[in-house]
Amino acid sequence: MKRWTRWQDWVAIAAGLYAALASIWTTPRMGMSMSMMIVLGVLMIAAGVWSLAAPGLVSMEWILAAIGALLFISPWIGSYAGDAGPAWTSWICGAVCAVAGLWALVPAEKAHNASHGGPTAAHA
Repeated sequence: MKRWTRWQDWVAIAAGLYAALASIWTTPRMGMSMSMMIVLGVLMIAAGVWSLAAPGLVSMEWILAAIGALLFISPWIGSYAGDAGPAWTSWICGAVCAVAGLWALVPAEKAHNASHGGPTAAHA
């Protein structure tokens, strides 16, 4: 797989960007919503860019899925589940990133095997 072409990573980057910038249009009322959303959003962006630059790194897709899961549960961890705007942003962006990361596992595995002479290298 060529660099910068996997759509799942672009989706994860967009979800991370939305989560990180959500403090512009959502007003936190309780908990650590903005700091958690900004930090996890920036981590999602970084992991997505890294995964796009090195499409054979299967571990980056797992990391994207884990960061998405962390963002999804962050309203409960950060005590802002009762704050609708930040909570829904975290739940939606986290779920999107987790699903995109898991969805990209198969293409990442194929790219990894093709670049390392694995069993699918002849079939790629």
